[in-house]
Amino acid sequence: MTDTTPMTDTEDRPLKPALLRGWRRRCPNCGAGPMLRGYLKVRDACPVCGEELHHHRADDGPAYLTILIVGHLLAPVLLFTYMKWRPEPLVMAVGFTIGTVALSLYLLPRLKGALVALQWANRMHGFGTRPND
Repeated sequence: MTDTTPMTDTEDRPLKPALLRGWRRRCPNCGAGPMLRGYLKVRDACPVCGEELHHHRADDGPAYLTILIVGHLLAPVLLFTYMKWRPEPLVMAVGFTIGTVALSLYLLPRLKGALVALQWANRMHGFGTRPND
């Protein structure tokens, strides 16, 4: 069961629940409203609690993290597959291309949600109470 009560500006913003909500592509404040509109577009505000999300500065961070994670996961698998079975180059290229694209498409919006939630929890880039936060 998820706690969907929105937080006020004076309360602490715990990092772990915010990151989990962001990973699920939900509002880091209430956990009920969708954070993303479409595949990667962050909503200006949560439709449930009204938390403003337009302050985020995710930029290239999610793409960088996606490349880093996919590369670190699939490189050992690629080496193991080659050493164990020695498949034809075309078979290996097609298989790992499909795996790379599928894993990247899965991770990218989740990492973007988590990065926006990280910024929200740490009151970065306008998510705080003061205008210069």
